[in-house]
Amino acid sequence: MSHSILVGTGTEPVAILSRMANRHGLVAGATGTGKTVTLQRLAEQFSRIGVPVFLADVKGDLAGISLAGGGNRRVAERVAAMRLEQEDGFVYAGNPVMFWDIHGEQGHPVRTTLSEMGPLLLARLLNLNEVQEGVINIVFHVADENGWLLLDLKDLRALLVYVSEQASSLQSRYGNVSAASVGAIQRRLLALEKQGGELLFGEPALALQDMMQTDASGHGYINILAAEKLIHTPALYSTFLLWLLSELFEELPEAGDLDRPKLVFFFDEAHLLFKDAPKVLLDKIEQVVRLIRSKGVGVYFVTQNPMDVPETVLGQLGNRIQHALRAYTPRDQRAVRVAAETFRQNPELDTAAAITALGVGEALVSTLDEQGIPSIVQRVEIAPPGSHLGPIPADARRDIMEQSLVKGVYDVGIDRISAYEILEQRAQDAAAAAHTPAVAPGAARGTRRGSARQTPIEAFATSAMRSLGSQIGRQLMRGIMGSLSGGNTRGRK
Repeated sequence: MSHSILVGTGTEPVAILSRMANRHGLVAGATGTGKTVTLQRLAEQFSRIGVPVFLADVKGDLAGISLAGGGNRRVAERVAAMRLEQEDGFVYAGNPVMFWDIHGEQGHPVRTTLSEMGPLLLARLLNLNEVQEGVINIVFHVADENGWLLLDLKDLRALLVYVSEQASSLQSRYGNVSAASVGAIQRRLLALEKQGGELLFGEPALALQDMMQTDASGHGYINILAAEKLIHTPALYSTFLLWLLSELFEELPEAGDLDRPKLVFFFDEAHLLFKDAPKVLLDKIEQVVRLIRSKGVGVYFVTQNPMDVPETVLGQLGNRIQHALRAYTPRDQRAVRVAAETFRQNPELDTAAAITALGVGEALVSTLDEQGIPSIVQRVEIAPPGSHLGPIPADARRDIMEQSLVKGVYDVGIDRISAYEILEQRAQDAAAAAHTPAVAPGAARGTRRGSARQTPIEAFATSAMRSLGSQIGRQLMRGIMGSLSGGNTRGRK
């Protein structure tokens, strides 16, 4: 059953059709023009029709979507003026929410592994140059060939030391591994750790299906990433969201045309995704956005200026909501023209002039019709959300987390045998062998003492079996960017 999500009302109501919601969208506008409230309205309306939602809360004021609204004079006035209670079934109500936080403070910890992220996104996260990125690729190759799990930053550090020590033997196969490049990467890792980036890597890794839940009423859960702290490390913020988007693309099956999306993904502060990104990464982002809609995922970029989004991506965003822009500088004026030109023109509306004259809570809106054709742009007043506007008390957040579907699933980290432990054991055994007298062959058979530690062979076997059990059909260096760049890295051991 197809649904419509009321965005607002101008000369007539303007809505996003649920079966066209996976054609992606854009919410743009200057600071203070109402983007956050629009985002909250869309998120809760998707939730009400049974669609799970992911969004990042970069200012701390989206948590209110979990509680019922009411008591806001401006909201009440708009509800009455738009006759929402009578014509749209408007109610003040909260929504099912799961809170997430890389730092584990304002939500459940969210983690991934280095092998899941892949070398291309890791290189972007560490802001590596081409030579340093080549070293990272070698590290992933070596880990894959040896069956060593690459889970967290200590695994990466250990493997960097290993490839540096084995540089001469690796050179004929992979090229030069310079000590300078390894040292530079180690320094970048240290900086990342100081920013809290090590908290992102480890296990248990996030299972995407835990985000794609509905409650007993059939409402989709709204997954809120607490990003007030995270946004201060823009590379970590944007790389994590891009990884999450790429994982959705890799793991979800083809869905075809659906009556409503499987998930709607809001990418707030979208300019951080594209800023200073190399062309190879921009090409992959474009491919993901173009192809992920067939998996039933709608992506909505939220940013101040539509010029923040490359044209190749902007052209794929079918549902557009443009709040006011300021035109004080030549660049601002170009942004207004670009925004106006991306709409299907309305002969009764001067689009460029309207963009600079919109009030708070007003927007120019164009959505896709049943045939996927953009409607002519209209000036509308955005319908308000029925949930609370603004932050929520700390105890309310704790109560929601205590009742969460994933309580206890991600709260305690797991540190199983991986590259670091195997290489550490090898180093210890080598050091012990250097100080141990030679023993006649076979003399020690059957006399080995019981030990809580594994031998290198046992550790390798255990690691390999776990790797097969948990990552069958995956290559350690896979990642969405690898699979889209010419070969499916999941399909090889």
